Amino acid sequence: MDYEYLFNKQRELDAYIEDKLESTDRDDLFRKKIVALQVEIGELANETRCFKFWSRKGPSEQSVILEEYVDGLHFILSLGLDKGLTYAAGPLAATEMDQTDAFLELYRSIGAFYSEPVQGMYEKLFQSFLQLGRQLGFTEASILEAYQQKNEVNHTRQDEGY
Repeated sequence: MDYEYLFNKQRELDAYIEDKLESTDRDDLFRKKIVALQVEIGELANETRCFKFWSRKGPSEQSVILEEYVDGLHFILSLGLDKGLTYAAGPLAATEMDQTDAFLELYRSIGAFYSEPVQGMYEKLFQSFLQLGRQLGFTEASILEAYQQKNEVNHTRQDEGY
């Protein structure tokens, strides 16, 4: 995956959004982006329904799940940019986690990064997110394409006063 491209696209979107803000208190934005990421991951989990042991209804369509996934990617990239951190491609460790465990691990990584926003914690967060994407069956190409599409939507939303 071309992470440099993703960070550049996110940097452009963040600048566009923040240009319209009355206040750009960096600490306040960071806190709010952490919560936004947690909410987006919750929305993603809801679409997968992997934790809904009480329900027989299956997951949403893969396209819906992928769109929710890239919503999370937007915030992970943005959080890294806020702290001057990046991610470079690396091999993901093999894991026996199911989707529910992958979500739990991602939530742990978000909390750890919030408590200690340093490169090592950011890499762990990013890897947890990518591991979840693997569990969900996404390819790098599908993630990149969906990110580009959602990035355009997010620019349009800003133009329309979203």
